[in-house]
Amino acid sequence: MSVNACFGVAAVAAVLLTVPQVAAAEAAGPSFDCARAEGTVQQLICKDAGLAVLDRKLDAAYKAAVAKAKGPVLGLLKSEQRGWIKGRDECWKATKATPTYLTESVVVDDPRACAEWLTNLRIAELQVSYQLVPAKPVVAYACNGNPANEVQVQLFETALPAGRFERGDQTVVGYLVKTPEGPRYEGRNLRFAASGKDAKVRWLAEDLACKAK
Repeated sequence: MSVNACFGVAAVAAVLLTVPQVAAAEAAGPSFDCARAEGTVQQLICKDAGLAVLDRKLDAAYKAAVAKAKGPVLGLLKSEQRGWIKGRDECWKATKATPTYLTESVVVDDPRACAEWLTNLRIAELQVSYQLVPAKPVVAYACNGNPANEVQVQLFETALPAGRFERGDQTVVGYLVKTPEGPRYEGRNLRFAASGKDAKVRWLAEDLACKAK
């Protein structure tokens, strides 16, 4: 199943030949120097105004996360970001013959859609992980009739709806996506779909029937 990215961005304004406006035009590019762009995906971002806007939003979220990260967490964040960039630059591999899975239900089959989805997912991940945007109160769910078998959910006001899902000592960031079964949050080894106080959860390979406390 192929899912098209659906995040609109504003068009870049026309530029006249004055110094301030030239500077504004330069700022309309991505966060990196396009003269040093490497590979198909970085060059695509430099040529695509929408992807350039997303790249700048990602850069702002990353810098905000860096400002909050301390000690070993900062080193881990920087390492993760380098790894994420490497993964994004592999989006050239996303084709109709070789589609790429970004979540269980989000599958992309062209480099642009791959780069757009990955960037939106990463922005949301940073905003949730480092609490860069407002969050709703935590909701605790008791699962399979056992109050001790608990999943805690906190949703954040991210552009791509996302939240933090905790069970025991495990934490997963989940993203709201459309599926044939209806909308649900998906993350690494996670499915979460709520209806009123009831929720259906898959955590790793375990299916849970949960109810808000």
